[in-house]
Amino acid sequence: MTSLFFKCLTGAFAVLLITLASKSRYFVLAGLVPLFPTFALIAHVVIGTSRSVTDLQTTALFGLCSLIPYAAYLATVYFLSVRTSLSITLTAAVVMWMVSASCMLLVWFRIFPAVNQ
Repeated sequence: MTSLFFKCLTGAFAVLLITLASKSRYFVLAGLVPLFPTFALIAHVVIGTSRSVTDLQTTALFGLCSLIPYAAYLATVYFLSVRTSLSITLTAAVVMWMVSASCMLLVWFRIFPAVNQ
């Protein structure tokens, strides 16, 4: 229960940092805060303590590949933000992330079929 509380507190702290950054003259930092590898650290500790080093490397490589859908999301926000409303921009960006992530997963499991077992 304590670890769950700590995880919730970490999330609340991240939201606070994003809000404070967005209201400052350094508003662009609001785009950096969510990229702190909080969840990656948790995943890597769990995998690193319960699986092999190769599995940890594979997880890190998969994490690198997961930057592709995130880049697609950001590119969509960048290009649509001046052309459409915020709600349409963000909806399209999330759809683009989902499509990109699905394609990435299809390719990943074709390249690394043993990981899927």
